[in-house]
Amino acid sequence: MTVYVCEDSLEGIFTGIYRAYEEKRDRADTMLSLEDEPMLFAEHVKVGPDRSRAAKVIRTLERRFGQEDYLSLCMALAADDPGKAQAVYKTVARGLERNSAPGHLFDDLADGDVHRAFSLARGASREFHHLQGFVRFQEVEDKVLYSAIGPKNNVLTFLMAHFADRLPRENFVLFDDKRKLFGIHPAGGSWYLLQGEEDLKPRPCPSEEEERYQEAFRGFCRAIAIRERYNPQLQRNLLPLRFREYMLEFQ
Repeated sequence: MTVYVCEDSLEGIFTGIYRAYEEKRDRADTMLSLEDEPMLFAEHVKVGPDRSRAAKVIRTLERRFGQEDYLSLCMALAADDPGKAQAVYKTVARGLERNSAPGHLFDDLADGDVHRAFSLARGASREFHHLQGFVRFQEVEDKVLYSAIGPKNNVLTFLMAHFADRLPRENFVLFDDKRKLFGIHPAGGSWYLLQGEEDLKPRPCPSEEEERYQEAFRGFCRAIAIRERYNPQLQRNLLPLRFREYMLEFQ
């Protein structure tokens, strides 16, 4: 058994997949892991992320399986699960062996690894779609829009692409509080990620104009509320509690 120990990132895991094929490893005796835990009778190989190798894997996945299945694999790798690297590797290997057509990579859900990768992708995608509607920006100093999130899965990359497309002329920052990761978008420019910078404030103060708008919005909500129709159970179904910590309406 050969265990490739990869970094928990898209580039790291795709580099591990590249190494497994480059060295012509048998899929049945190969494992990708995010944790360097000793296994009896196994050869552990540490794999550092390599951008050029990862890019080759990405091109192959897009060409063989199509854009939709490639994005599903990326969603699976964004999941908060220690076994995601192995599930994605086995799914890709099985798809290449079966010569799966675009859009059919996840057809064989009877296979345990394919089913796991599909479930991870579905869970991360569901959270991403929730956050598209639940993210709340507020204006802070220097007319910058700011929002914080605390997702279970590492979906900040997908959210930055989503909001950069919808707010191209705005300076905004999206902060992943769980991973201490900043997504930064300068107006009219390309967005990027920044990890662990101490000089950035994780929770800046809102501007005076923003505070006035928030107070006006709270007054509006109080004015239109119908006390007799207050239904907290329905509200929890439509808006799970775990999202409310970062939403302005509940602060």
